Amino acid sequence: MTQSLAAAGTAAQVVLTGDLARPSRLTVADLRAWPQRQVAVSFECATSGTRRHRFTGPLLHDVLADAGPGFDPARRKDRLRFLIAVTGADGHHALLSWAEVDPDFGRAPVLLAVSVDGTPLDLAGPQLVLPQDRCGARHISGIDAIRVDGGYRGRT
Repeated sequence: MTQSLAAAGTAAQVVLTGDLARPSRLTVADLRAWPQRQVAVSFECATSGTRRHRFTGPLLHDVLADAGPGFDPARRKDRLRFLIAVTGADGHHALLSWAEVDPDFGRAPVLLAVSVDGTPLDLAGPQLVLPQDRCGARHISGIDAIRVDGGYRGRT
């Protein structure tokens, strides 16, 4: 029987992969090295009503930009074909577009939360927080993988 990282008392890790110059493994402690944002969020849950929380963490865009996404910086629109797949340890998935989080386009303040309501997430792993979403369906707890994929080329 395998034991989860949180149950074993080991810091959770997020694996950054895909079209990145610097793929890596990051802990919640590593994520605290980026500028931290704090947001108060209200999510309307279909089964349990409105949930309110306060999250702190770096912007997803900042963390991924530091990993060196493989788009051509001289071609502004090249980044529009990049997708971001986020996976939680429980198997929950969410897909975002690079344009959604890029400051030149959608500028969504998507966080990789390192704490929720003042509670650190070092053992459980960071959470994906999309404060602009009305419901929390794209909220992912215990993120263990983020893949950046620029393979989409459209029709040929």
